[in-house]
Amino acid sequence: MSRSSNKRDELLKRVVHYLETRGIADLSLSPLAAELGTSKRMLLYYFGSRDELIVEAIAASRPDVAGIFGDVRDAADLRVAAQRLWQTITTGEQQRPIRILFQVLSLAPTQPDRYAALAAEAVTVMIDPLVAIYRRLGYSDDQAQARASLLISGLRGLCQDQLVTGNTTRTDAAALALIDSATTPPDPRPDPPR
Repeated sequence: MSRSSNKRDELLKRVVHYLETRGIADLSLSPLAAELGTSKRMLLYYFGSRDELIVEAIAASRPDVAGIFGDVRDAADLRVAAQRLWQTITTGEQQRPIRILFQVLSLAPTQPDRYAALAAEAVTVMIDPLVAIYRRLGYSDDQAQARASLLISGLRGLCQDQLVTGNTTRTDAAALALIDSATTPPDPRPDPPR
């Protein structure tokens, strides 16, 4: 890895930390650069634009769903991986970075030109790996998509609830109930005709 790559990676980590605490809604590159001890010109050199910087910060800060669920072989593994995801976003390494994702998702409805595509991609990139895993475990296509959406979007919503309310007892219990529901064995009946 080159010095330039190392510098860029370190700068991205610091950008993620800044966005976790300061937010993205009113992000301006000049104050960000001053806070990071660099220049706006250097941020543009490494990231191209404000929007590309946000894209990269989101990518660097979201949970690695493919990695967390990569070893799933059966429903029991799926349940364990789902619990690991919950732990990662509530008390683990993603506890603070997931706040960036929450910001983008909340800005997308009111500023769709700037954030809708970014928010949609951030959701899809977390759900799609799970759809493939559910299919591999024997779920029909519709079941796989529904279960993956339930698990990812449900846990994300409960994480946001916990962040806002501070009620870990209630949200932890709800997360376990959600995980149980989303990891039950597939229904052997075919999907109903449409």
